[in-house]
Amino acid sequence: MAKHRIYTTSFASVYPFYVAKAEKKGRTKAEVDQVISWLTGYGQEELETQLKEQTDFETFFAEAPKINPSRALIKGVICGVRVEDIKERTMQEIRYLDKLIDELARGKAMDKILRK
Repeated sequence: MAKHRIYTTSFASVYPFYVAKAEKKGRTKAEVDQVISWLTGYGQEELETQLKEQTDFETFFAEAPKINPSRALIKGVICGVRVEDIKERTMQEIRYLDKLIDELARGKAMDKILRK
């Protein structure tokens, strides 16, 4: 079975859409970066490197320094699919990120987004 197209898409090509979605709702790029850092363990400098190198989504998550174990607390539907029911690991990580960005854009408090 062929890989889903999103796996080979560069993270840098989607990142501006994450930022735009958040900023359109009054949130900031720094908050988007904070959410990404919480999920993946990338520091700001490492994130900038991943963006500059045009790393694809599969590699972005495979090389993540420390995937947050609390991500299992992320529940809900994204793109019509429950994130907790996704079996393929990389797709689930991508959808976790999508869900976090959606929560940010909807104005949810950062403590709740970061599952504190």
